[in-house]
Amino acid sequence: MPRTPLVLVHGNPESAVVWGPVIGELDRADAVVLSPPGFGVPAPRGFDASATAYRDWLASQLELFRAPVDLVGHDWGGIHVAALAMSRPDLVRSWASDALGVFAPDYDWHPRAQVWQQEGAGEASVEEIWGGDLQQRLAVTSALGMTGRMAERVAAGMDPEMGRAVLKLLRSARQPAMSDAGQLLPNAARRPGLAIIAVDDVGRASGTVEQHEWAARKAGARTVHLEGVGHWWPEETPAPVADALTAFWAELPSPDRAPAARS
Repeated sequence: MPRTPLVLVHGNPESAVVWGPVIGELDRADAVVLSPPGFGVPAPRGFDASATAYRDWLASQLELFRAPVDLVGHDWGGIHVAALAMSRPDLVRSWASDALGVFAPDYDWHPRAQVWQQEGAGEASVEEIWGGDLQQRLAVTSALGMTGRMAERVAAGMDPEMGRAVLKLLRSARQPAMSDAGQLLPNAARRPGLAIIAVDDVGRASGTVEQHEWAARKAGARTVHLEGVGHWWPEETPAPVADALTAFWAELPSPDRAPAARS
């Protein structure tokens, strides 16, 4: 039986290394990690780093596969995944995101994001976070709640280009941009979706439980509430998420019998 390609998309301020523990838990050495331009990989010349540009970038990458994929996103990667599911469901067999709460009509960006969305203050914050040496970046990742290897790996990949991408991305996502985008969530129901709710993270980066659940209902997605799982689960608590993904995929049609997306 053919195996559906597994594609993972990370967020901010991460790079591809964060997916290592998840890939190990899933026993999927064949998984493909896509790094959004500017986040661990150079951005192409002229790339405007807006939310729409990242959605279109992801579509262009998935078009290279010969078959629909199982798509998983974390943090901003989860936002990109959901946006892709709304616009190009033909490219996926399934999708999973831990960031659906940002599409709720009453979602407010977390305080640090609101700083990045301000002219002047945002530039100062980015210089402080991404402009220092490795020890200063380690202090930043620690302040963000990362520990151990994840803090070290993320800090090593942080650079000024990432900071510039963050400013452009967050400013493109000022409200009501995300709530407007959330009006298209029903389009994502054309493919099976999974809303990963990291209970220890709710109310912080990507919304409350109620906001996640609202968006999941709109998108026709299943929900899984994971107690003891926080925002940095790809490194710190990969096993519960891997188990939830495995159970989700086990209930899907086999790759050669996946239903066509409805128009």
